[in-house]
Parts: sequence; C-alpha cells; structure tokens
Amino acid sequence: MKRAKKGLLERLEHGVIVGDGAMGTLLYQRGVPLAACFEVLNLQQPAIIRQVHQDYLAAGAQLLETNTFAANRLRLAAVGLESQVHQVNAIGAQLAREAAGYDALVAGAIGPLGRVPGETADLDPGERRSLFREQMEGLAEGGADLLLLETFASLEELELAVAVACQIGLPVVAQMAFFEGGRTREGVAAAEAARRIAASGATVVGANCGSGPKDVLEVLRTMASHTDRPLSGFANSGFPEYVDGRYIYLATPEYFAARGREMVEAGACLIGGCCGTTPEHIRALASALSDLKPATRVVLRPPAEPPQPAVVTQRHGGFLSAWGKRPIITVELDPPRGLDCDKVLAGSRRLAEAGADAISLAENPLARIRMGNIALAKRIQDEIGIETIIHVTGRDRNLIGLHSELLGAHLLGLRNVLAVTGDPVAVGGEAGASSVFDLNSIGLLELLSALNNGHTLVGGALGGATQFQAGAAFNPNVADMRGQLRRLTKKIAAGAQFVQTQPVYSEKILDTMLDCLRDVGIPVLVGILPLVSERNAEFLHNEVPGILLPEDVRKRMHGTHGEEGVRRGMDIARELIEAGRGRVDGFYLMPPFGKVEIAVELIDAIRR
Repeated sequence: MKRAKKGLLERLEHGVIVGDGAMGTLLYQRGVPLAACFEVLNLQQPAIIRQVHQDYLAAGAQLLETNTFAANRLRLAAVGLESQVHQVNAIGAQLAREAAGYDALVAGAIGPLGRVPGETADLDPGERRSLFREQMEGLAEGGADLLLLETFASLEELELAVAVACQIGLPVVAQMAFFEGGRTREGVAAAEAARRIAASGATVVGANCGSGPKDVLEVLRTMASHTDRPLSGFANSGFPEYVDGRYIYLATPEYFAARGREMVEAGACLIGGCCGTTPEHIRALASALSDLKPATRVVLRPPAEPPQPAVVTQRHGGFLSAWGKRPIITVELDPPRGLDCDKVLAGSRRLAEAGADAISLAENPLARIRMGNIALAKRIQDEIGIETIIHVTGRDRNLIGLHSELLGAHLLGLRNVLAVTGDPVAVGGEAGASSVFDLNSIGLLELLSALNNGHTLVGGALGGATQFQAGAAFNPNVADMRGQLRRLTKKIAAGAQFVQTQPVYSEKILDTMLDCLRDVGIPVLVGILPLVSERNAEFLHNEVPGILLPEDVRKRMHGTHGEEGVRRGMDIARELIEAGRGRVDGFYLMPPFGKVEIAVELIDAIRR
C-alpha cells in the first residue's frame, strides 16, 4: 500500500499534527457492545471501521489510528483468531489508508500485550518481541506510515516494544499512561519516563489515556524539559459517568480543545484524543490549533545519579520468624456461609492451643459466597491472639477496591496476605456474579510490594509504607513442574515471601517438588488436605482445580467411608508428614469440612 506524501518528521518540522479520537467510544456509541473484540470488526464489519476513520478525517484529523490496539496473538486468541494476527493488522491499516488517502497519516496502533498487570508475566523477552513483531509487520504491510505505541503501563514493556518497532523501519510514537501525581503504574515519574523512552529510540515521546486533559497537560509540561524529542498527548475526555446503562464522558469539545491548545503551548506537536473523545472533540481541537506552532523548549540536564525511590525490604517476622528453627504450621479454615462465626472462632482457639502458627482464611473458595475473611481475621487475632493469613483474590475486586481493602486490612493490624488469582465465578455458579481479574496473583504481589514501598500501583504516594508479608501459591500437581517453577520465580521477584502449596498426596511428587524448590530462598509450606472417604477423594480429583490424586491413593481410598475413610486418609497424611520431616520448612494443613480435630491430630504428629 502507498503511504502518505509527507512523512511524520517532515510534517512535525512545519507545525502541529492533529490526531484522531477514540475508536472504541464511537463503536460503543454505534451499537457495538463493550465486551466485543473491536479488532475483529476489521474482518467482519470493515464498513463500520472505515466510517469511523472517515468521520475523524472530516472533523480535521491529520493522523488516523488503526483499529488494532489489542490485535496481538494473546488477545486475539480469546476469540479464536490467534492465527490471523497478520491479517487483522494488515486489513486494519488498509482500512485507515483507504480513508486517509495520501494526505493524512496512518498510525499503526499497538497496545500492551496483556489486559491487566501481571497477565503476561510468564512470557520471556523473546516471546514478547515475537508478539509485537508480528503485529507491527502486518501494520507495515498494510500501509501504516508510523507505529503508535499507546496506553503502556509498564515502562520496561514499552522500551522493549520501541526496540522492536525501530527494527521495522517506521517512525515510532511511544506513549505511556500516567496516573496520580504524574507517575506510571510502577511509580515511574514523567521526567524519568521521558528520558528512558527517548533513549530507547522513539521518534516521538508522549502520554495518553490514564486520566483527563488536565493531568496529561501536566505530564507534557514535565516531559518538555527532560527530552528534546517531539511530544504527543492523547488525553481522555475527562472521567466517565454511568448514565442509563451507558458510559458518558463529561468534558465538552470546547474544554478539550482549550487544554489541547495549552499542550501545544507547553511544547507538544502531536495532539489527539483517547477514551471518550469523538469527531466533535477533534473538530474543536483542529480549529483551536490551526494557528499554533509548538513552543520553544529548554531541556534540563538530568542529575548524574538520579535519586532512586526508597525500597522497603521486608524481613520475615511474625509466624515466619520460626523459619529454620522448627516446622511452621498454618491451618486453613473457611469463613462461614452465613452470620455465625462461633465455630470458626472456637476452632481457631483449639488450633492455637495445639501449636498452630497462623490461621489461613480463604476468600470465597470455589467462588461461593462466604463471610468476608478480613473482618473475620480481625476477630480471630483480637479474640484468640493467633496470627491470620488472609487470602486475597483478583476475582472479586477491581484495582481500586483491592487498594482500599488492603489498606483497610493493614489499618486493622492484618499483616499476612496470600495473593491468589481466584477461581472464576463459573466454578461457583453464583447467580448474577461476574469475575473481575483486574490483577492476577503476580499483579497482586506487585500491588503488595508497591504498598510496602509507600505508593499505590498507579504511583500515588501513601504517606507511609505498609508492612505486609506476601505469600504465593504453588501447584505441584502438574505433569511438569518447570512451568510452575518459572511462575513462582516471577512471584518471588514480584515480592512473595512465603509459599503455601496445593495439597500433596504422593511422596514422589513431594520429592520432585522439594528438588525444584530447594533454591527459592523463602519458606515453603507443603499442603496437606486429609481425605475422608472415596467419595471425597473422587470429588477432589475430578472437580477441584489444582488437586490431582495419584492412582495408588485413589485405590487406597476405594470403598472407604465413615471412620474407616478418615483413618485411611489420616494414614496417607501422616506418611507424607514423615516423608517431609527434616526436609520441609513447614506444613499448610487444610482440615476437610472444617474438622478441626483432624488438624489438631496432625499438628501433634508434626510437633512430635
């Protein structure tokens, strides 16, 4: 496909370029559901995409972004199009090219690989490069004049994407999303981000999404004095409001255009719109910028050694202080399904008296409704005097709620958190509920580390630091533990300070797991969930995620129930405890059906 007559750099030398506005906002307004994969429309409904481009061009846009923001292999796999990455991107560029003709520029839009923080933590740099490259090559073949990397929350991922884009041979616009206080999700300040993005090879450095025009303007003012690269700003149209079943953005076109004019006066030369902006916003913007040229900028020299944020290193305290001295014992109890927590309180008291180090409280296990574990943990610690470990899932709260709940838990004196992704709601089947998953387990650990370092996951200062001890889960019940080990390594890098494993039922699996985890450097508590009958064993093996019973164990439980089932299950549990004696850091006991007496008996066996 032929490209525009004049390229990006040539046009920037002569003045300001007006970009287009939001693609998703217009598609949503025109009847496409928010949950739909917008990029698929390049193949299925090209006319609606072409019309969006034409509407922005008619409004005065001089640069059109392709409808390819999430058109990478990972995101397209969700709709079964992972094998058509090149086609989706190439056609996306062709549709924009057809609308743009040869006077307007076509920017190949590329977003982060994952939807939420930590989602792609298992990918090595080579895999990430490959994912970006196949998307970029499709855009280049389809006729894009430049590549526009936008809405990146991770500076490291953006730097990698820029490096790949530079190999494609097109100009690169690299934009990050900034949040409170002009910082990224990882807490990187705008000044440092500008320097690093420029150093990575980006043609244009900028900011988009994140928040409204006012905040983007402040970020650009900071960037203007820390890099000599051209600057771009694509702000949201303020903050959305939910009205009559639809999301409405409040910033008027006039307000948006006035802030755009200030961005140019601050030194920016590529201005467009992000979420909530429409052709009306771009029409007002184009009119406001028609007589402007970017302001002259004075770039400050960075200090020889930029100050680094203080990192709070958490030492193992509380129940983990016993590590290396004796086996640590934690016991999992499920919060009640209703209001009566007397049984859990009584069980916690018995376990504390028996020598347990901490009570591990699950959060809505199997995605079924139970009492909140944070409030229950507070009562247990206050009334019984034993530490608790609260399980926190990414399923039940969005990013805002997770911040608030964890800060509240810290205020209540809770210090131990097991970060887990959580079973999807489909497992529990609770009517009307939905899974959130803004963060997975790795993202949750990153959040806990951020709070321990005195800031939110979006860079906001806390005025202090939390003192959480973060735990991670490990599943040894897989054919090859190397994948789980790689994931655990990432969890430890994200801040995990102890491990609780899924239940183990085989000495062979125990041996393999201990060999894999011998060098992890943090306490590993081996999961023990005693079986009580054949029916119980088959349920766990066939229906509960993360649990796999060896065939010989299923044979040993065959035909058992009642007292005989409990005796057989306890024999298996004791054998595993003996197999781990002197070799494991501790045990994570999960008494079936809340039978505390079973856990007490196992604690006695461990302590002997």
